[in-house]
Amino acid sequence: MIPVGNYSPAVTLDQEKCKGCTNCIKSCPTEAIRVRNGKAIIIENLCIDCGECIRNCPNHAKIVAADSLDRLKEFKYNIVLPAPTLYGQFRRGISPARVLAAVLSLGFDEIYEVSLGADAVTIAIREYLRDHKSPRPMIASACPGVVRLIQVRFPSLVNQIIPIESPMEIAAKMVKQKRSLQLGLQPEEIGIFFITPCPAKVNAIRQPLGVSRSCVDGAIAINAIYADLLKQIHRVPEMPELLKGTGLGIGWARAGGQNYAIGIDNELCVDGIHNVINVLTEIELGKVNDDIDYLGFLACSGGCVGGPLTVDNPFGSRVKIRNLAAKMPQDVPPEFEAEVKRLYQEGFFEFEHGIEPRSYRLDDNISQAIIKVEKSERILKELPGLDCGSCGSPTCRSLAEDISCGGALETDCTFKLREILQELAAQMLALAKLVPPVTAVQKEIMKIQRQMFQLAEQVPPVMEKKEERGEAE
Repeated sequence: MIPVGNYSPAVTLDQEKCKGCTNCIKSCPTEAIRVRNGKAIIIENLCIDCGECIRNCPNHAKIVAADSLDRLKEFKYNIVLPAPTLYGQFRRGISPARVLAAVLSLGFDEIYEVSLGADAVTIAIREYLRDHKSPRPMIASACPGVVRLIQVRFPSLVNQIIPIESPMEIAAKMVKQKRSLQLGLQPEEIGIFFITPCPAKVNAIRQPLGVSRSCVDGAIAINAIYADLLKQIHRVPEMPELLKGTGLGIGWARAGGQNYAIGIDNELCVDGIHNVINVLTEIELGKVNDDIDYLGFLACSGGCVGGPLTVDNPFGSRVKIRNLAAKMPQDVPPEFEAEVKRLYQEGFFEFEHGIEPRSYRLDDNISQAIIKVEKSERILKELPGLDCGSCGSPTCRSLAEDISCGGALETDCTFKLREILQELAAQMLALAKLVPPVTAVQKEIMKIQRQMFQLAEQVPPVMEKKEERGEAE
């Protein structure tokens, strides 16, 4: 396929580790992965950086091109934005105040909690839902993986996405403006780094949604700094003065947290990318009751605590976040709420531009695209329809499209290859029984043998068993 538009995913492939096992193509929600010549290939414009391939790759061949702490040297003043998810990654008894102190010790000049940004976005969404009565249901925009999923697979629903920036962006926007004035620095001299639980947030910074440029300068994966935080966690004193967000803001880290914070009656929370797809399909078909006002979609099971760049068990983290949120203050100061409402009226929270669909076609030339669609439909009728993935494409339909575009062969389907080999073997047997002249028969046999050898070269190599490679299960 040749998608329209340009997108460069944060998820990349380590060629040396990839064994061509096809686990990733089966789990990808947008069919963005193929296996060709024994290695996975990511079709960039179909990728949404949800991280499902990272979760399902047994060889750890899918990696995220996040930032390192070395980037702090590029700026005069560095501010870190820890996601609320980070608080749930440590054992019980390690307080958020200590976690923040450990983060600060890694070389940052200041901490600004994303949970404070979540508090502000909560108020902004309440205002937006009050001011806008349609279309219904309205879809949360906080999860970039879900927004990109809608762009790729459900383009008719992009207008139902609430045009409010994410807590990460709002937190960065608020603190960068203030510190630039207070410190007398240009905004580009202030580095803002987000501690991220997922690759979708990495690319929400590099290729932002709804805005031309992100206020965040980089994203550092939780699992990349976790060991450093463990070293510091007991060496630093608690710094309770760093905690600014409420329990409602911290609760955004778990599934249902943002819905609970917004506090409306007609809402629905759905977590897990494949569950999200099921509900979006129902919405697109008009089967979801329009009495639902707000849909909180999260690509990761359990919410952000289930992100592929986290380290702790997501179920345990979810409980920790819920308990922690319950102990924290539940209301923002009145002056903070008044300031947020004022900024909302000024358009501070809204997207600069709308979310556009990321549609794709089989060719940039419309006429050629139509021809390839017709060809792929003919090919599809000849395929077994099992969607087994053994060909290296996720479904028979995707294989038919790949063949029509020249990216695959019909014999990549093992079932079709077996049929052809059986036909050739039957022809050889029939020729072997023929009476002389022998020379004519031999020519036919040699011709068929050449065809079989050519087909044999197209068969993918048989994967070795782990025990034969001396690898541990």
